[in-house]
Amino acid sequence: MLTNGYQHAFRVNLGKAVIELKRYLPNTISMFILFYSVFVFLLLGVKFIGDPATADTSVKYLLVSNGFWFLLLTSVSSMGWDLSTEALRGTLEQLYMSTVPTWLILLFRIVSTLLVYMVILVVMTVLSMLTAGQWLTFDLTAIAAILPATLIGAIGLAYLVAGMTLVYKQINSFLQVFQIFLMGVAYVPLATAPLLELAPTAKGIDMIRLVMAEGVPLAAFGAADWTSLWVSGLVYFALGFVAFKLFERHAMRMGLLGHY
Repeated sequence: MLTNGYQHAFRVNLGKAVIELKRYLPNTISMFILFYSVFVFLLLGVKFIGDPATADTSVKYLLVSNGFWFLLLTSVSSMGWDLSTEALRGTLEQLYMSTVPTWLILLFRIVSTLLVYMVILVVMTVLSMLTAGQWLTFDLTAIAAILPATLIGAIGLAYLVAGMTLVYKQINSFLQVFQIFLMGVAYVPLATAPLLELAPTAKGIDMIRLVMAEGVPLAAFGAADWTSLWVSGLVYFALGFVAFKLFERHAMRMGLLGHY
């Protein structure tokens, strides 16, 4: 259980995520348009270029993959953007003066962001399903069992990006290149590229894709699947967190927090 101070910090950051969506409404609308536009263009590719015999399954795979690509983009980049914004506002050093550890504030922020964006994602997925004329299987028990371990790995990547932001200031070009990697993780099934299972979040995305696109029940996944899912998530979270602390220590030692 979180202490009262930590509960308050989480509530504040959850409110912050909602307020910023409203305050920067044009940016929020642009995000909706981008997500929907990417889906429509990919859908047209599946319809006119793909194999008609597997078109329905391909569209369902596309629905799940596009949603996860959106979720990965927002989660992985959110910590870095938060730190860049704090620096531009001149409040980054104040963040480090809080009684709540900075790493925990960032964790509260990314969890809040994920909660808010998952609500948005549900709305956009329903709109995409209406457009495609295909409906996914929403097995909430299976999704709830698989999603946490999947997102833990994504949070680890977010910590890595946040640490790099502290030291290197602007990493927009890196994030743009990283989007291509995230797209591969989100869109390519493990049946096509088995080695991709070693990539962060790939196993969880593939399991949820099977559940939602093919109706595979939770009981169909064996011990090897769950082991791969949780080991991958925890390892990438640990690596990302350790990298963040090392970058943070370097930034403090070099006095970089105030040099934006």
